[in-house]
Amino acid sequence: MATFYTTGGRSITTNRLKGTGTEPNFIAWGTGAGTTAVGDTTLFTESAQESRTTGTSSTILTATAGDTYQVVGTITVATAGKSITNAGLFDASSSGNLFMKGDFGAIALNVGESISFTIKVQFS
Repeated sequence: MATFYTTGGRSITTNRLKGTGTEPNFIAWGTGAGTTAVGDTTLFTESAQESRTTGTSSTILTATAGDTYQVVGTITVATAGKSITNAGLFDASSSGNLFMKGDFGAIALNVGESISFTIKVQFS
């Protein structure tokens, strides 16, 4: 299992510091296998049946005040059951740039079940 603030995420951050770009607060999930790498630009088989959700963003304290960007959002399985293996944070509701990505052991979901994601990126 791995989680990375991606190369694309660094570009999003520098653009935001300059007052351009879009906030990365769109959460998506994937069903494919793989190990996340810093250079990834997509999820492993992003689910096309469920749209990305717009998460609620905030800054929180991890080690010092405001050092962590956090996005919280829930995605619900609307179609056939599936196993979720990775998730990421994007700067657009479709396409866009991958800011952060993590993979994990499969979570099996049935129709109507959901996962609430809390995604944190600490700047230290």
